[in-house]
Amino acid sequence: MRIDTVLGEEAEAHAKPQEVTETRAVAPLWARLTAGPAIVLYIALAKLAIHLYAARFYGYFGDELYFMACSRHLAWGYVDQPPLIAVLVRIERLLFGDSLQSIRFFAALAGAGTVLLAGWIARELGGKRFAQALTALAVLVAGVCLAMNHYISMNAFEPLAWAGCALVLIRIIKTGNQKLWLWFGLIAGVALENKYGIVFFATGVVLGMLLTNHRSMFLKPCIWLGGLLAFVIFLPNLIWNIQHHFPFFELLANIRHNGRNVPLTHLQFLGQLALHMNPVSVPLVLAGLWFYFAHPQGKQFRVLGWASLVLLAVIMFSANGRPYYVAPAYPILFAAGGVAMEAWFSRRGLQWLKPAYVSLLLIAGAIGAPMAVPLLSPETYIRYSQRLHFAPPPIETEKLGPLPQFFADMFGWEEMTVEAARIYNALPPEVRVKTAILAGTYGQAASIDLFGPKYGLPPSISPHQSYFFWGPRDYTGENVIVLGIDRKELERFFNSIEPAGEVGHPYAMPNEYFTIYYCRQPKISLRQLWPTIKNWS
Repeated sequence: MRIDTVLGEEAEAHAKPQEVTETRAVAPLWARLTAGPAIVLYIALAKLAIHLYAARFYGYFGDELYFMACSRHLAWGYVDQPPLIAVLVRIERLLFGDSLQSIRFFAALAGAGTVLLAGWIARELGGKRFAQALTALAVLVAGVCLAMNHYISMNAFEPLAWAGCALVLIRIIKTGNQKLWLWFGLIAGVALENKYGIVFFATGVVLGMLLTNHRSMFLKPCIWLGGLLAFVIFLPNLIWNIQHHFPFFELLANIRHNGRNVPLTHLQFLGQLALHMNPVSVPLVLAGLWFYFAHPQGKQFRVLGWASLVLLAVIMFSANGRPYYVAPAYPILFAAGGVAMEAWFSRRGLQWLKPAYVSLLLIAGAIGAPMAVPLLSPETYIRYSQRLHFAPPPIETEKLGPLPQFFADMFGWEEMTVEAARIYNALPPEVRVKTAILAGTYGQAASIDLFGPKYGLPPSISPHQSYFFWGPRDYTGENVIVLGIDRKELERFFNSIEPAGEVGHPYAMPNEYFTIYYCRQPKISLRQLWPTIKNWS
């Protein structure tokens, strides 16, 4: 028996009973506070705190304004997304109001939840404390995850849903409990009502199962019941799409035709993936793929490796694919990579790599964070970006101003509304009640709908995306204030077109600099005009 053990027992024998009890109680408590799940929780809370802090800055993102407009027109579908995001925004507005922090709260919660699920996946894959903590940290410092959880959108919830499906699949493989396919179907069905991208992941899972010995699961009923459950949940949106002739497919075709997305070579696509996930995390992702395909402990979960590769291939070779569409798979790859790195870094003489790699992740994450969320003032951000000689790569072909598009789209909306209100309120009362406010884009229209009431403006109309379905209301078109539509386009529909104001914000996108026109003497009524100006782009 070791001498320190003997001395420890002897000391304990002479200690007071209360001291012994306290010593035994403190040790398990400290172990729980420093265990893997606890560290993952701390990192999740840190992510939540970052988003709650940053949510106050800049302004509403253009898409957020649109989702708020959709929340006033609840339906089973919209031109450009399924219905869940509108429902979530409606709940947020009812519970918390319309402030920036209010409508971004669920997105922040989803980000924290993704960290928790990623750490849980690492634990289910066999990872101990370091693997779980490394996985959670990688999610925290991934720039694309920070950006997606900063504002309310479908993208904020997609990684959470994918991680949930992956976790259930891992449990099915480990336990053989086929009834868990019902949970997989439930999560996948809800995810389909959030964003159609889950189809890529599900396709990858199916192909991965067919390529492994897990194909035998298709001979059992529960997997089909899970698929049926997902289909039933998705069915209302499917029916809506059928009734409206699948507008989402028309939208994708228009985007492909008008060249809105920045074209990327395959190498550029992979380079942007590295930037989005945090370049220091690239070895972690590669280690994750190695774990799924080559590690004896990970081979049983190879289906997740195939699912990730299928997703990457489909998005990279798709005409409408954008690099951030791959981001929901990152937590699944981070978790596997964390398990692999934990084993490698625990070898004799390599333990120093654990703090070294974590430090690199933190440093790179700290440098990149201001590029993903508005932690700096616009002026400070511009100086910071210039000093680094780096700016986030554009994803669309629109001309940029001093800020990247993600930040620029948070400026100028209320100022535009104020200018429209000045023009509207200057009209005689008898003309004002017959005057429509026609906006070229959903961001402009939704801005009028959110900020307009306090300036005396009526609801707007627009041919863009789902606003087209909401129609011209009861307006005839005899008097129209037009935002964001070129004069040449307006000359096709009106005999009288007068410049009435100018819009522009120094930090907004350049395409949000335009002349507001006051139009009269329509050549045809607004209701007759409406079907010809549909803009799904």
